[in-house]
Amino acid sequence: MTVPALAVFASGSGTTLQAILDAVADGILPLRVNVVVVDRPGTGAEDRAATAGVPVRLVDRSGHDRRSLSAAIDAVLPADTAAVMLAGFLSIVAEPLLTRFSGRMLNLHPALLPSYGGPGMYGEHVHRAVLAAGERTTGCTVHEVDAGTDTGRILLQRRIPVLPDDTVASLQRRLRPVEHRAVIDALLTLISDLR
Repeated sequence: MTVPALAVFASGSGTTLQAILDAVADGILPLRVNVVVVDRPGTGAEDRAATAGVPVRLVDRSGHDRRSLSAAIDAVLPADTAAVMLAGFLSIVAEPLLTRFSGRMLNLHPALLPSYGGPGMYGEHVHRAVLAAGERTTGCTVHEVDAGTDTGRILLQRRIPVLPDDTVASLQRRLRPVEHRAVIDALLTLISDLR
């Protein structure tokens, strides 16, 4: 049986990418990462991919609008790519990627959507908003990517408590392993749908 090929898109340090690579290496995820796409030079994700022997494609977001960036990314994806995981990818994708990977492109968001989603809500901005609102619970969401921003069908959510002494940094640190497990679980579900 052919192992599905997954493209991972990342913009930052690549901790979620690393969790995926580790789960593949440990035999937890029956897939292979065939390419890592980054939208800015000098990311940690590039280094992690290189260490794992996974090809990296840099499609610099500067000078692109949403559609031209998506077309440039589409052009560098291997033909055998079965699915895409946006793992801390800060660019918003559009056609032709949305049609090519309809129902097979997932995004990790660091909040319980639909709360704290949409334009400008990513990373530390989300955690800062959660703390400012006095929320007692937060978490993460893995959802399908559609034409909106954080509006696709929700596949799963995981919750953690917001502690009285939490800071942006502590909340992000405590949520990260929960996010990684959520991504792996969502990919396991997606893989079963691909077969």
